[in-house]
Amino acid sequence: MKMEFKRLELIIGNKNIEKLKNSHIAIFGLGGVGGYVAEGLSRSGIGQFTLIDYDIVDITNINRQIIATHSSIGKYKTELFEKRIKDINPDAKIKLLTKKYEKSENELFFGEEHYDFVVDAIDMVTSKIDLIVSCYEKNIPIISSMGMGKRLDPSHIRLTTLDKTYNCSLAKVMRRELKEYGITKLPCVFSDEICEFALADKSTEKKVIGSSAFVPSVAGFTIASYIIRNLIGEENEK
Repeated sequence: MKMEFKRLELIIGNKNIEKLKNSHIAIFGLGGVGGYVAEGLSRSGIGQFTLIDYDIVDITNINRQIIATHSSIGKYKTELFEKRIKDINPDAKIKLLTKKYEKSENELFFGEEHYDFVVDAIDMVTSKIDLIVSCYEKNIPIISSMGMGKRLDPSHIRLTTLDKTYNCSLAKVMRRELKEYGITKLPCVFSDEICEFALADKSTEKKVIGSSAFVPSVAGFTIASYIIRNLIGEENEK
């Protein structure tokens, strides 16, 4: 047993550590939520990752994204996370897809790969829906992040299924759109917080949603925990 994960082994046992080592997770979106999913999973000994994100680090990411620092501005998030994960677990196998997810290119994103779990941490509604539907069609387990902007209190984050979400405009749209595909029990994290302090950014014509460090990080770790517990069978036994 590698010493890096010895403390986790004391909780879940060596057999489950081996399960995690042999698991392959695809993370679509490496922003505020997805970045912390990658962090939590890599520190739990997941052995193989496929990382999908087309973006570079921007200075406005610094307040909430774990990979964002002044020295990483302008660099691709996929490449930064590859280096970070390898620094945590040198044995991890990592595939990078530094491009935007498009359903028309599903062969590129899925192909012959076997994913034990997929994480939807994408911002765009259409891409989220396409990814979720594709995973359901391929019988690949997936968990999705709803909106984590305009919120300050991580104690309001909930882990549930899509049909039980509320106080989240993104989740409302997702419920409506996915209902057409018969998808209602999608595992997801959402926040039921109604933030009283949300203001518009008047410095730009582009619609910008405010964010904090606390909420996306906890959402990401909640997703990572859910995946780990599913892979070792704990979540399924509840």
